[in-house]
Amino acid sequence: MKILDMPCTKGFMQLAQDGVDKGWHEMNGGNLSYRLTKDEAANVKKVMKKASGAWTDICESVPKLAGEFFMVTRTTGYMRNVMRNPENAFGIVEIDGTGTKYRIWWGLSNGGRPTSEFPSHLKNHEVKLETTGGEHRVIYHAHPVNLIALTFVLPPTDKAFTRALWEIMTECPVIFPEGVGVVPWMVPGKGPIAAATSKLMRDYNIVVWVHHGLFVSGRDFDRCFGLMDTVEKAAEIRIRAQSTGAMKKSAIQVRQLRQIAKDFGFTLNEKFL
Repeated sequence: MKILDMPCTKGFMQLAQDGVDKGWHEMNGGNLSYRLTKDEAANVKKVMKKASGAWTDICESVPKLAGEFFMVTRTTGYMRNVMRNPENAFGIVEIDGTGTKYRIWWGLSNGGRPTSEFPSHLKNHEVKLETTGGEHRVIYHAHPVNLIALTFVLPPTDKAFTRALWEIMTECPVIFPEGVGVVPWMVPGKGPIAAATSKLMRDYNIVVWVHHGLFVSGRDFDRCFGLMDTVEKAAEIRIRAQSTGAMKKSAIQVRQLRQIAKDFGFTLNEKFL
């Protein structure tokens, strides 16, 4: 099967376009990665015959991902071009046996490299491989406007953001009962922000980067888009509601959050109640 005909490739491209259509990807903002299944990786090897690039340092160590294949967007590339010019805008790379290098098998043409935030993606993939038993395969980073605006309004804590979202829209506690994590402002890319994000991803599937954007993890492309979309919509409602000055009177109360959890049959993270 040709690379562009693979269902995972089509899903990857569709999520990128959906984010563009939402206005979450100005210029080269945002990035996306997907961990291929063994069958998908085997198909890539069958079609391409051999890797097209040399081994290159990741600048992080991700030993649990040794030998894994990833689909990932291009550094300095525009998400709007994922659908228009796929072989240039993203690619498929393999992680070496030590978890410290990658090489390109497909795409990232004309000297392209994975997003500069690839180390953060890989650290998060490594955590989710361990904590979800491999179920999570997608990491998505975008710049949703209202969520970023909310980082200028709320204290940069897990509790402040979780409660702000839970109590503004009934679907939020249902969709992310574990809550959301928050990373204070840091320079994006590798190093401290990668470590801080992956630490939070042990407990959450949604992590806010203050004054920057949102990282989400999910089992598939639909789930990741849904998480991003839900958080952004709730943030927009929160900002609009706060502008009226009526938030304290009308927010969903703790007893109501508990009732939602009881009726829908899930457990809310008690430390946020």
